[in-house]
Amino acid sequence: MATNLWLIRHAPVDGPRGVIHGPNAPADLGNATAFAALKTSLPANAHAVCSPARRTRETAARLGLDPVEQAAFREQDFGAWTGRRHDDLLAELGAAYREFWKAPASNRPPGGESFVDQIDRARAGLSLLPAGDAILVVHSGTIRAVLAIALDLAPEQALRFVIDPLSLTRIDRLQNGWRVVAVNRRG
Repeated sequence: MATNLWLIRHAPVDGPRGVIHGPNAPADLGNATAFAALKTSLPANAHAVCSPARRTRETAARLGLDPVEQAAFREQDFGAWTGRRHDDLLAELGAAYREFWKAPASNRPPGGESFVDQIDRARAGLSLLPAGDAILVVHSGTIRAVLAIALDLAPEQALRFVIDPLSLTRIDRLQNGWRVVAVNRRG
């Protein structure tokens, strides 16, 4: 039996731009129009899951969901860079910071994980989902990781997808493969 995935990227972070936000960063829940449109797109009585991050829990609650937290679907861990501004990291680390972004799929920030690691975690999380409809309120990196799995993409290719806040990506896990229905759908 198929598992129909309704992957939602959390609402924008209610905080400064240009920061690698940690798991306690709150969501900006003010876009009532986007929430209403997204809510009408979701199936009733679906199994709901979110990452342990505050912004995914808040987004799920605003959508009227009561999700199970699943650590396998958390955002990529940026280790020592979490909570820091990209501009500050570039000023401090210079060439080393620029080198990281030349191969961001396989490189690991100090004390963190790579996008390849995140794909492995997402794969483990997907294996735990039941058949039927499943709504996942997660992060852009998590959605890119699931797309990498579904489309059998190299991690570098999956990082090319744009995944906007409060967008919907629909993917079905079928008995013999995957079907991508929509990516980054808004409104």
